[in-house]
Amino acid sequence: MKNIYDIILIEDNPSDLKLTLKAFEKINLANRVFTINDGETALKILINKDYPKEKFILKPKVILLDLMLPKIHGLEILKELKSNPDTKIIPVIVLTSSRDEIDIIESYKLGANSYIVKPVEYEKFVQSVDEIGIYWYFFNVTPEIKL
Repeated sequence: MKNIYDIILIEDNPSDLKLTLKAFEKINLANRVFTINDGETALKILINKDYPKEKFILKPKVILLDLMLPKIHGLEILKELKSNPDTKIIPVIVLTSSRDEIDIIESYKLGANSYIVKPVEYEKFVQSVDEIGIYWYFFNVTPEIKL
């Protein structure tokens, strides 16, 4: 049986990945999260579709995107996602440690639906991810998407 994933998390930092999944576990969403740890793989899976998918189905309600990724920067991924007819309507939340005004402006110019700076404190980080998950998974209405 295939696993169905509704949330795509593109994050290379193992600590942030672990914290995010722990927060999603708290609200029973951890098993709905498909993780990708570099920009090149993200584009292969989401845009080029050059990836074996026999064990999973991606039906993203939201993509959580870090900017500082190896191989391909998050802004380039965002640009590709929002310029592709198959992925442009998927909400993309930039979830990053960058407070750089240039990153914020560029993210919105490229079509980000939200820009959230990762809190440094553990409790605040977990609370932020909880709130992101609850809103974007349970409340926000998106069309049915299958990659």
